[in-house]
Amino acid sequence: MLNAIAIDDEPIALEIIRNLSEKISFIRLTATFTNAFEAMDHMRTQRPDLLFLDIKMPDISGIEFLTSLPQPPMVIFTTAYSEHAVKSFELDAIDYLLKPFSQSRFLKACNKALQQHELKNNKPAGGDIFIKSGYGQVRVNIGDILYVQSMGNYMQFVLPEEKILSRLTMQETEALLPGHSFARIHRSYLVAVNKVSRVEKDTVYIGEKGLPVGAGYAHEISRITGRRP
Repeated sequence: MLNAIAIDDEPIALEIIRNLSEKISFIRLTATFTNAFEAMDHMRTQRPDLLFLDIKMPDISGIEFLTSLPQPPMVIFTTAYSEHAVKSFELDAIDYLLKPFSQSRFLKACNKALQQHELKNNKPAGGDIFIKSGYGQVRVNIGDILYVQSMGNYMQFVLPEEKILSRLTMQETEALLPGHSFARIHRSYLVAVNKVSRVEKDTVYIGEKGLPVGAGYAHEISRITGRRP
């Protein structure tokens, strides 16, 4: 469980974050603030794991607020402006969400925070993630995923004993999964590199399941086999 607070000078924006957080089982939003200085006072006695932080606020910007903290928590910036993205990542932000953002995009950012939290607490890298499915989230061990298939507006996560359908884009899925462990072999397929049992000219096999290799993905195939294309 990640204890979080949110700071934004717009009450409507805070209500959106609250509603999105309530749908994620591992996020507990303990407080919201429209005044950054009140949030600072709160954080002197309460130490959240995660901070949802707007950038353009009166009196003090989100970036100025973050740099003023001696021991800042993990931060996800939530803003309507894209020009501060580079600076935010220089400050080791977990993610940078451009308003308006969807539930799936919000969930992806929170999953990143969960992974970082687990790494910090000496849990195995690339352990569990939550995948939005229907009206809830399903906890999945990354090591159990065999491959992911694009199916229209959905992505299907294929595991040894089940399949999970989630309303995500391919780009969101690629960002959600660790890049060193997954390879894109086709416009519609991501495969777990360590689950590949055989590679042929135009087919990659996960066990006995053959998946097509798309034109232009030779580099990813070479990454799987360790050989130059």
